[in-house]
Amino acid sequence: MTITLDDVANLLGLPIRGEFYSPPDVDRVTTCNLVVHLLGVTTEEIWEETKKTRGAHYRLDWLKEVFRRQCAAERFDYAARAYLLNLVGSTIFTDKSHTLVDAKYLPLFRYLDGIHKYAWGTAALVVLYDYLSDACYYDTKQLGGYMTLLQIYEYFPNICNRGDQGADVECFARMNRWCYKQGKHKVHEYRSIIDALTPVDVIWRPWENHRGVIPFDDIMLYTGHIRLCSTIVKYLPERCLRQFGYIQYIPSPPLPDPARLFDVSHPLLVLPDGVPQVPRYSVPPTSADASSSQPPPILQQIGDLIQQGLSQHQASPNDELYIHFYKALYLSRSRIS
Repeated sequence: MTITLDDVANLLGLPIRGEFYSPPDVDRVTTCNLVVHLLGVTTEEIWEETKKTRGAHYRLDWLKEVFRRQCAAERFDYAARAYLLNLVGSTIFTDKSHTLVDAKYLPLFRYLDGIHKYAWGTAALVVLYDYLSDACYYDTKQLGGYMTLLQIYEYFPNICNRGDQGADVECFARMNRWCYKQGKHKVHEYRSIIDALTPVDVIWRPWENHRGVIPFDDIMLYTGHIRLCSTIVKYLPERCLRQFGYIQYIPSPPLPDPARLFDVSHPLLVLPDGVPQVPRYSVPPTSADASSSQPPPILQQIGDLIQQGLSQHQASPNDELYIHFYKALYLSRSRIS
């Protein structure tokens, strides 16, 4: 399993189709000029700001100050850019500092009437994938990216307590449905619970009742590379097909990066010696579709009632008093074949 474009679209409500962003080269001088022209700040002020950040960055707290000041002066274009840069810097483009945002993102908001053209959801996934790649190394101490994309409540309803806020999911992003509730277990206990999960403990397609808001898009099954600025990451949905309602097969081994990148950048040229040809992936035929990936409506209703009762009593899967209720909940949400 992994975080897919389908998850991003439903959790955040951001577009996954659009343009990829290619930023200009940003040094300290460019960092200052961008703010002068796009945020209406004086050269002296931004020069002092870059001394504090020691690079092509802006402090999120400083952007808040600029926003308030420009609103008070009724310079709303400047205020809007400061607000939007602060927003993406504290959500989808969060870095490990959690206090700074890169100056290279400011040109995204140069033309406020054109910001809808970018693939914001895809960009959020690129940032998270890139930081998750770093997190695989034992010496990594911090994680960047938008942590909301790691929300597990939809896929794993019984690992931890989840609070249903009663939000109208027809009008908001799906992430607004849940709120954090204090857990009862230690980290090593959660690891044991996760290790003991079986396929029937997972809701593989949690977004099916949200398709009226976010329809399924075929591009969610695209396989290849996705990009933000100079960061390029692999996106391989063929390795998590059960999340799309298909039967999982053994995928081909990952390709060497030079071959795949050559295919993306020069698809019509003859490959040089020593670079293997990139095979073409295809979506499994519809006959392989899991035709009944969701339980019947009556079982969904039974499962919802059981879940409500367990939530009201703040039950845990480890409580012997409720173990039979959890087994019934698992059965009600199992895929019927």
